[in-house]
Amino acid sequence: MFSAEIELKNETGLHARPASQFVFTSSKFKSNITIIKDGKEYNAKSIMGVLSMGASKGTKLTIKAEGEDEKEAVEALIALIDSNFGE
Repeated sequence: MFSAEIELKNETGLHARPASQFVFTSSKFKSNITIIKDGKEYNAKSIMGVLSMGASKGTKLTIKAEGEDEKEAVEALIALIDSNFGE
């Protein structure tokens, strides 16, 4: 298991386009990936799961992955968030 915490800094948070980018990136990995917000876990490979979090700017998230490419998965998602989803 590998995890990291990050804060959303983009204006729209994880809504619509950023959420779809997040799910698309998550789906490239074999590991099970979850996002933890306020103690609740969401499936990072599910667009409905990601959108239902209601994660806005300033939200702190923990990204957790379990599997053969867990470290690479978390690092790729952190990089995506750090890039503000290309905004």
